[in-house]
Amino acid sequence: MVRLVLTCDRTLTSSFRNIPMLDFLGCAPSEKVPHFLYGGLDTQLPCENGILKIAPYSTRKVEASLINDGFEGLVLAHPDQTERFIDEGTRVVGISAMDPMGLGPVTMMFTVGGSYTSFTKLAFLNLVRKLSNLRERRSLDFKIVVGGPGAWQVLTYEDWQSMGIDHVVMGEIDHRAIEVMESIELGDAEGVVAANGFPKADELQPIRGASYDGLVETMRGCGRNCRWCDPSNRRVREVPIETLLTEIAVNTKNGVDHISLHSEDFFQYGLEDKKGFTPNTDRIVELLETAMAQPGVRVANPTHGSIAPVVADPSMIRRLSIVGEAGPDHWMGIQMGLETASSRLLSKYMGNKSKPFSPEEWPEVVIRGTCILNSNYWFPAFTAIVGLPDETEEDALETARMVVTMEKILEERLGEKCHFSVTPLAYIPMGSLRGGEPFDITNSLNEGRFLMIYHSWKHLVKEIPKFTKSAMTGNPFNRLVFSPFTRIGSRIILNILRRWGIRQGFDPDQPIDLLDIDIRSDDVQGL
Repeated sequence: MVRLVLTCDRTLTSSFRNIPMLDFLGCAPSEKVPHFLYGGLDTQLPCENGILKIAPYSTRKVEASLINDGFEGLVLAHPDQTERFIDEGTRVVGISAMDPMGLGPVTMMFTVGGSYTSFTKLAFLNLVRKLSNLRERRSLDFKIVVGGPGAWQVLTYEDWQSMGIDHVVMGEIDHRAIEVMESIELGDAEGVVAANGFPKADELQPIRGASYDGLVETMRGCGRNCRWCDPSNRRVREVPIETLLTEIAVNTKNGVDHISLHSEDFFQYGLEDKKGFTPNTDRIVELLETAMAQPGVRVANPTHGSIAPVVADPSMIRRLSIVGEAGPDHWMGIQMGLETASSRLLSKYMGNKSKPFSPEEWPEVVIRGTCILNSNYWFPAFTAIVGLPDETEEDALETARMVVTMEKILEERLGEKCHFSVTPLAYIPMGSLRGGEPFDITNSLNEGRFLMIYHSWKHLVKEIPKFTKSAMTGNPFNRLVFSPFTRIGSRIILNILRRWGIRQGFDPDQPIDLLDIDIRSDDVQGL
């Protein structure tokens, strides 16, 4: 008997042909991207008899917590196969959600503030509708429960229960998973179930099956406390090394040889200087060495990091590059937030982000840090926020200047070794700013914000052919199909954006004054 069916929407079970950054395709507007094209890129994770062999990490953690506490009758099913496991004995179908209503920062930018329906929202609503119809058609009484990092989006709809959803679980439930599950089974749970508090590090149970992209957790939370960010406001916990190694072993035993070391900030691992945020380089390097030394691991790579520690200790990146075997044919990718070039906004909303440097030094830190990363074969994928509260046109224009300056300086100093991207994100009020107004892209886009978005895309158009040539040679599909497609597609998007801006009265060709940034000779010392 299957008491609990765990699943997620099918955008979270797509590997998107293992193409870097294509995971964001689900954020695109379903009305604008041809469905045959999306379908051709949507390669699903493997399953056996409807059960996922490789699954999103969030579902694996819930599975591990429940099984560790003695829960029986659980299946982690592919979203297309859920009905195979649901019968009269099924009490709960749990859906782990990332961007269920299309309100994520990337999605809100791609869908013009929600004017269109993202593939993430479409897939989530289709899954809920399918489960709700199945329940009604078979006269079953299982509960549909939504949790995960995107569960908050469901609650933005006052009539969310009319979708067929019975409960929304908010927060980290590792330490309360079986308690929450049993309260829902017994009918004692409220509609919104809040997991009060945070699990301790030793309450984070190791996953029991392979995770998508070989994801394993090194830390939770971030001590930089950016006001607009949820993870940044969570208590920092370092995952016990025994748990980490168990998760790596689970992946390699299931044929996953690439390990993604996940945290909000890889460079905070082992942090001792909690006031100045000077990185503990030896501990960070030791962590990557340990991961790379595990049997069956071919590649280990951090997922997220901050740029300031890179400048605080450039030797850290050089040492990590040697351990990670970075080089011309193996670039190490990492997601980073540059967010804004405005020292005023940085001081107000993310005062710790630039540490151990000052907010006034931030543009120089970002550009110097990118130079250090590129010199050692690291590709930073930056995000920038459009529409922070109090953002002036000059603030946004300053960020556009930083993007243009970074491109010019690094191309001059590094040539073809210059690689970075900047993805503009619509401001979404989260963290301690939750409840405020999100950025309205249709009514609040001034020329400074337009230029920030335009120059970020303009750089991406230049970046795509360079990066696909140097870093995507191992995948024939990438080289023969995806590379020319993205070159053409990105130019089309840029031209559409350009024409739209001109119609709004903006000038995409206006000269951009460069920032006065000095790149030091040791910043370009790399492998």
